[in-house]
Amino acid sequence: MYTPTQDTEIAGLVGYIDQQLDALRAAIVGLTEDQARETPCRSTLSIGGLLKHVTYGMVQNAERLVTGVHERPLDDAAYQRYLGSFALTDDETGAGILAAFDEARGDFLVAIEKTDPSAEITEPPQPWNGIFDARPANARFLLGHQIEELARHAGHADIIREQLDGTPVPQIVLSLAGAPANEFFEPYVPNAGTIGA
Repeated sequence: MYTPTQDTEIAGLVGYIDQQLDALRAAIVGLTEDQARETPCRSTLSIGGLLKHVTYGMVQNAERLVTGVHERPLDDAAYQRYLGSFALTDDETGAGILAAFDEARGDFLVAIEKTDPSAEITEPPQPWNGIFDARPANARFLLGHQIEELARHAGHADIIREQLDGTPVPQIVLSLAGAPANEFFEPYVPNAGTIGA
């Protein structure tokens, strides 16, 4: 949890990004493999699929921040890879996606820590937003966008988790951080044999 502090700009951005990643990771803890695939809302989103998609995004963005190169192909194959990042395949598991998420998270956060928010970047076309040309921006734009996207997906995961078993993700986050019980909070204990237990 990112608590109030006097940080540099980049440390603050890292803190908020990591806070959203904590929530996303916590959402799968204590689920069965079947629950990680369930889509209890009207959309096709599952918690396993959300973690897979966020992992895909972390890998892409870490590479972009490290190399300074970001080519977003707009062909059908690239679009299908993107769409495929939202769901577990038959040979993927929630536990495996959690391990991939943890690995990508470290590289992603290191790449962000080394980023100058004022550095010049070029944002690729975003035809789904009516932007068909590359545009100049600064890294601050990209980093703020990461917070926006991760927060959106953390919210999706929280809603799905509550539909699955009624457990709010913030309760799991605090439990994983080792917070003691108090009048406002009862630690969550995952069942043995579940993901992340």
